[in-house]
This record gives sequence, C-alpha cells and structure tokens, in this order.
Amino acid sequence: MKTLYKTTIAAAAAFAASAGVAAAEHAPDRAAIEGVLADYEDALNASDTDKVLTLYAADGVFMPQHSQPSVGADAIRVAYDNVFAAITLNVDFQIDEISQIAPNWAFARTRSEGFATINATGDKAPEANQELFVFAKTDSGDWKIARYIFTTTNPPRQ
Repeated sequence: MKTLYKTTIAAAAAFAASAGVAAAEHAPDRAAIEGVLADYEDALNASDTDKVLTLYAADGVFMPQHSQPSVGADAIRVAYDNVFAAITLNVDFQIDEISQIAPNWAFARTRSEGFATINATGDKAPEANQELFVFAKTDSGDWKIARYIFTTTNPPRQ
C-alpha cells in the first residue's frame, strides 16, 4: 500500500510540474488570445465590421442568441452589418478563463457589460452577456475566432 501511495504522490508531483511547464509554454499564446479579445471589444464598440472580420477564421461561425448561425466570412459580414445597423455598443469584456486545449485550439470564457443604444430611437439600454469563444491558430501562428456564441445575462424584460 505504501508503494502505491508513493507512486501516486510521485505521479501527481510530476503532473503538477509538467502543468507548470505547459502553462509557461502557452503564455505567448494566451497573450495573443487576450489581444484578439481586446481587438474584438474595440471593433464592437466602434461598430467596425471590417475589423471584426479580421479577427475571425475564414470558416468562422458566429452564433448570436435568438438567431441562426452565420457560417463563413460573407455570412458573418451580413450578421455584424445588421447588428451594427440596429445598435451601437459600449461594452467592456472581462476574461474569466482561457484554456489552450491543443497546440492549435483554445477557448475563452468571457463576460461583457455596458450599454447598447438602439439606433432607430436613440434609447439606451443595459447590455450584459456571457460569451464562449473557440480559437484556432492559423498556419502563420495567428489566433482567430473559429466559433463564437453568447447569451444575455440581463433579466428578461417585463
């Protein structure tokens, strides 16, 4: 029994040490993903569809709440053009988690909060969402949004 215990402790220690090395190895990737998220926040707040498109993979998928997915650059362009025609956002993102699950794949879990101005009326309303981003690393080493889905965290309107 002591041998099993010692073996288990040794294995756990080795795993913990390797996890620390793996985390250090992924630090540049994490920083790059954080940069993409910051650029995405800026693009949303500027209502800049062209900038948004530079952040998505060519075969990316945008999955907004209450809508069908938009697959590929052309569909994503139409979707964001429609969003920005309807509302102007002023939101801040908070990163809750970034996890690189493979050399070329990672996900980020975020929350955003701020305001949306309804362009047709000028009315301003609270905006708050939780988001899940899946990132793919390109052959050139850039991280791109491969999949993006969000849901509101605002209470239902009465």
